[in-house]
Formats: sequence, C-alpha cells, structure tokens
Amino acid sequence: MSIISEHEYRYNMLIKTFASRAEPAFEAESEQVEVWGQRWGCNNDVGQIRKVLMHRPGPELNVVDPTKRIPDIGAFGDPEKGWYWRGDSIPDLPAQQAQHDKLVAALREEGAEVVFLDECAPGKMKSVYTRDSVIAIDGGAIVARLGPPIRRGEELPVTRTLGKLGMPILRTIGGTGLMEGGSFAFITPKVAVVGLSSRVNEEGARQLEEVLRVHGVELLRVELTGYRLHIDGMFVMVDAETAFVNPTLLPFWFLERLKQLGIRQIEVCPDDGNWVINCLAVRPGRVIMAGGLSERTQAKFDKAGISVRVVEYDKVALGGGGIHCSTSPLVRDPL
Repeated sequence: MSIISEHEYRYNMLIKTFASRAEPAFEAESEQVEVWGQRWGCNNDVGQIRKVLMHRPGPELNVVDPTKRIPDIGAFGDPEKGWYWRGDSIPDLPAQQAQHDKLVAALREEGAEVVFLDECAPGKMKSVYTRDSVIAIDGGAIVARLGPPIRRGEELPVTRTLGKLGMPILRTIGGTGLMEGGSFAFITPKVAVVGLSSRVNEEGARQLEEVLRVHGVELLRVELTGYRLHIDGMFVMVDAETAFVNPTLLPFWFLERLKQLGIRQIEVCPDDGNWVINCLAVRPGRVIMAGGLSERTQAKFDKAGISVRVVEYDKVALGGGGIHCSTSPLVRDPL
C-alpha cells in the first residue's frame, strides 16, 4: 500500500506551489491598491488630506426642545433622553449649514475630497462631529465607541459609510471600551497620544493600542482634568515637527516628551479665541482655523512658517465642537 495517494500528493504539491504569502504587509501600498483599490488611512496628523469624512448638520438637530431649559448649567437638555445643547439659544440650522458649507469648500480648495456620512442616525444631533466616530490609521479605520447616550449609535452610519467607500475596518471598539477620535492624535508616525477622560476609558485605550502595536506605534496616555472631553482642545499637530498647545491643560511630563521627540510648541495666549486650537492641518504647515487667533499667536505661526486659513465656525461650535471635531481624515499622504 502506498504511503500517500496520488490525489493527496498532487493536492499537497499544488498548495506548496501556490503558497500563502505574509509579505507585503496589509498596509503596504502595493497590497492596499491591489486588494482595497487605493492606499487607505493616515500615519500622521499633518500630511496632505486626500479624503475626509464630514456630515452637514440637518434634521437630527430637531431633537433640541427649547422648552427643556436647565438654567443652573446654562444649557438645554433632557437627561433621560440624553441630548443637550449648551448656551442660551437653540441651534440656528441655516447658519450652521452655511458655515459648514464654507468649511467643505475650503477643504476642497485645499486638495481634499470630501465624503459625507451615509444617512445620519435619527436624533443623533452631534453627528456633525465626525472626528469622534472613526480613527484612521495606516491601512484602514478603527470604528470608535462613543460615550454618552446621545452619541451612541453614530457608529452604525459611519460603518456603513466606510463599507460603501471600501475602506478596511481594522477594529471596532467593543466590550466596555469607550473611545472618541477627538481624543486621539499622532505626534509622529511612530508615537501617538490618547486623552483619557469621561469619553475615553482605559479599556478603549487598550483596544486602540492593540491595533497600533501591529504598526509599531507607541501610544501615550494623558489623563485629562475634570470633565474635559478630548485632547484636541489642548493639543493639535500643525506641522510635522510643530504642535499648537495649551500648556496649562497638559501635564509637564507630556510637554517634556514632546521636546524629546523634537516637537516645537506654539502656545496659546490669553487673547486667543476659545476654538483656535481645535484647528486642522490640511498639509504640513497649512492650517484651517476658526476665527479668534490673536496677533501675538499669529506672529508665532508666521515665524514658524505656518500659514492659517480662517473659516468662521462659531455657529457650529455652539454644539460643542470646532473645525477639528467636524473633520475625520480618512486618507493623508504619509510622512
């Protein structure tokens, strides 16, 4: 009796001849183009934006009920349903849409393809802040898991959108993990930071870190103070080696680590508006920013060779997020 049949021999030789290959890696450009149609994701926060996810404010804001005023906290809201709106007046939808349209136009003029969220989830009135629902890293996307009830459910439309675009989804934050993209940033292609807060817990950071570790990216953790939500209100990269920071809200060790990484820091001053740090680098040294940058800080940007394009965004910012919050880059040129 033969030790191996002719059929078994031929089968084994077939599989040996047409063997599996681990290389090139999943995120290699040749592999991305062949399998996924193009190179996806970002390994930095400042490379030329090629594709960015946004959502134009719409009927979801009708959930805001002007009779639900909470004077003690200066907001409208319904704790049982989970929605809230800061300030003294309800959303001005036409004004928000006009400002959002101008931001979209500016991004297109700066070389970005703008793609829109597919069918916003009903009543999810924070959906304009697409930054929080998805984090793009080299090769694909991580779908986040948002914290408060009014935002839980934004994950499904973004997943559908990414699927239609053909973008690989590398991970969806699961279990009890909480993760929002506004509290994540690349510092360099191999070092990133996440801000831990009521919106991002250690379990969410652990799951994010698992994906980043595959790419050899170190994840720093910064514990935000009090009820501050996201690190993009105090830290954002504006050039390959330059960060815009509010040093009063960041721990000393983190500021020192930035120095060790060779990151120059431009610090805000008291004359700056509330939303200037929440800006967006569209390419190295080119930033889109809401109004409110002071002459003192503008001089620092000029000295650093960083140009600023202003897009007024105060009406959208009343909902709790600025230009950075309203943009989720899906593809950037690598550094």
